[in-house]
Formats: sequence, C-alpha cells, structure tokens
Amino acid sequence: MIGVLALQGGFAAHARMLRSLGAHVREVRVPGDLAHLDGLVMPGGESTTMTLGIEREGLADPLRELAASGTPILATCAGLIMLDREHLGVMDIVARRNAFGRQVRSFEADVAVAGFPGPPVRAIFIRAPWIAEHADDVEILASVDGHAIAARQGNLLAVAFHLELGADTRLHEHFLQLSAVSP
Repeated sequence: MIGVLALQGGFAAHARMLRSLGAHVREVRVPGDLAHLDGLVMPGGESTTMTLGIEREGLADPLRELAASGTPILATCAGLIMLDREHLGVMDIVARRNAFGRQVRSFEADVAVAGFPGPPVRAIFIRAPWIAEHADDVEILASVDGHAIAARQGNLLAVAFHLELGADTRLHEHFLQLSAVSP
C-alpha cells in the first residue's frame, strides 16, 4: 500500500502513475491514513499551503515518525521542501524555494540521475527548488546548472522536478521496489 499525501498539489497524477504500475494507493489526508503504508509519496504543489495543511491535520509528527521508521518516502518539488531541515526536518538538506525562478521560468530538461540506467530522465521544473545545502551523508543524484536537484538519504528520495507529469516511470518503479511492491 503506497500513500500519496493528498492535501494539495500533484497527488492525483502520482496516484494515477503508481496505479498504472500495479500499486495499491491510498490518499493521505489525516494521521490515520499513514497506518500500514509500505511507502509514501509527497507530491509537488505549493509548500506554504502544504505546511498549513500538515499543521491543520496534525500530520507533522506522524510524518516524522513514518520517516524515522524507515518507510521509503519519495518527494517531488514542494515535497522535497517539506522534507528539509526548515520544515519537517527529516532530510538533512536545505531547499531553496523557487530557485530557478517564478512560473514563467519553468522548463524541461533531460537529467542523468545517478543509479538509473538508460536515457536521461525528462524532468519538468515548475517554480522548482534546488538543494542549497546538504549533509555529508546525503547522496546527490543529479544536478542542473551546478545545482543539486535530486538526492537520497537513507529511505528518503527527493527530486526538485515533477516526475509524475512525464511518461518516464523509472523513478516511480524504483520507489516501488524500495517499498517492496512489485511494479
């Protein structure tokens, strides 16, 4: 069972892609929805709105506990921001919001992601963050213009782009393997 944080943002697109890969998906809106998950996706969206929703629903501590339990978490765009030191504090990174610019500066790029064979991932950046700081045990998996945009730390995989909007399913498939769910 894969949870998708469904307070705001691109949760429906993630759920659709995960279901197409054979996963059972549960939308997560309240702490009880986190029970018995094999993995959690934290989608892109608007990080301030997500923060307010997490606070309103009492999800901050349960999300921290889920991360600490070793449950795999895949975070995209605003989800990456939510994991950082200044928000939930579960990934030892600092994200810079809207780092590539405002909405009109959104772009697509082919990005080679370390550990993912085959062609580069077509990454869609919409008001995307980048990783401005990270601890030594955070593995940077990809960069654009010298800025870290994908990282792994233990059970946490975070990317600054919207992989759910493209056709490449490799990162979702990898996440399902980490979650012990066969795609």
